[in-house]
Amino acid sequence: MAKQNSSASNLMLGVFLILLGIFILLIQVGRFTWYDFWPILIIAAGLLFIIGFFINKEDYGLLMPGSILLIIGILFLYLTQSHWYYMENLWPIFILAPGIGFFMMHFFGQKKDKLWIPGTILVLLSVIFYAQFCFYFRYWPIILILLGIYLILRKPKNKEKNNFVNTEN
Repeated sequence: MAKQNSSASNLMLGVFLILLGIFILLIQVGRFTWYDFWPILIIAAGLLFIIGFFINKEDYGLLMPGSILLIIGILFLYLTQSHWYYMENLWPIFILAPGIGFFMMHFFGQKKDKLWIPGTILVLLSVIFYAQFCFYFRYWPIILILLGIYLILRKPKNKEKNNFVNTEN
């Protein structure tokens, strides 16, 4: 099993180095400019982490850096094409990317880890920060107030109906 993982790792690293060499060679001969396409390297690294997980499904920790690099690489690729004009509105993606990574680790990894909790927190924070840019959703804090009121007023479920301990001998 270890030999199979080693050969798969060597294959992935070899493919990555070949593609990296071709990419840099194309930049040097003038087919591409480094400024426009450097995010492709970040995307490729993210894809390699994700492919590494699918080769060895026990290493679900590879999904976190894979998802972060993939999402941030796509963001950077978009921003280089738009001359970084939209960065002031897209920065919540830096919060969203690890949130998606936590969700991927939860869904593909061990369910008992409860990685969905930090994933939910980060995704919700990202949505809240995106909501500030939306004119129609100006009053989004009302949702937080209503959720807080609900949590305070809801009655806890009584799981144990009979809390009596029989002490008779």
